[in-house]
Amino acid sequence: MTRIAVSGPNAEQIEYWNETSGPKWAALGDVIDRQIAPLGRAAMERAALAAGERVLDVGCGCGHTSLELAGRVGPAGAVLGADISAVMLEQARERARAAGLPHLRFENVDAQTHDFGPDAFDVAYSRFGVMFFADPRAAFANLLRGLRPGGRLSFVCWQELGRNPWMRIPVAAVAQHVALPVPASPEAPGPFAFADAERVQRILVAAGFADVRAEPLERELDVAGGADLGATVDFLLQIGPAGAALREAGAGVREKVARAVLEAIAPFETPAGVRMPAAAWIFSAARPA
Repeated sequence: MTRIAVSGPNAEQIEYWNETSGPKWAALGDVIDRQIAPLGRAAMERAALAAGERVLDVGCGCGHTSLELAGRVGPAGAVLGADISAVMLEQARERARAAGLPHLRFENVDAQTHDFGPDAFDVAYSRFGVMFFADPRAAFANLLRGLRPGGRLSFVCWQELGRNPWMRIPVAAVAQHVALPVPASPEAPGPFAFADAERVQRILVAAGFADVRAEPLERELDVAGGADLGATVDFLLQIGPAGAALREAGAGVREKVARAVLEAIAPFETPAGVRMPAAAWIFSAARPA
């Protein structure tokens, strides 16, 4: 398997998702999937996939979405999962082999720059995988070239941190004991880079897409996939803004931070686990026919 080089406009993200976050996400892949699968399915429904279609899964990670896409298009269709994280793609390939899906394959490539070939797909889809491009206009222009005329784009991304208590509340608890990193530009690559729906619509239009739409998606999430309170705290201290803040701190504060996060999210505990509000956008567009 050829591993993508740490180079090009997204070199920083390639290194980050292979050395820092990729291994953690691979270890927590099933938990993460249980948490955000409902949001990803909403974007799949918006894409109106049909049997026999060819689908590109952008930022496919550990392959959960790619397997579901492959099931929706059936053996007459084809799905390509693309991701910059080789460690996450190892899990994706294992899942595909175990499921026996010959019409599903994966490539360790940068979707901003990789030549997928002209008119290669009917649909480009992503679940929280498109907010990390250094040049999103160039990235979406590249994805447009890979779509057939009339091909569709559908993806889900986060709204701003303030509208996502499942991330905002834990990171505020961490901030009681840890100095938070200096905030990056709101438009810098990261989980909230597409929080401004009007900006994203402008990017998609500039990239050549038509019929661009943004739909709000607000619902409660089963944080950590329905785990108990203690396991949910451990999960939140590994990923997301709270995990990022804790990585910059010394090991000695972890116990204090964990206690603060537990107290902050305890009001959201239910018999089925910790349920907290979340807000995302579903964007859809099409390549002009």
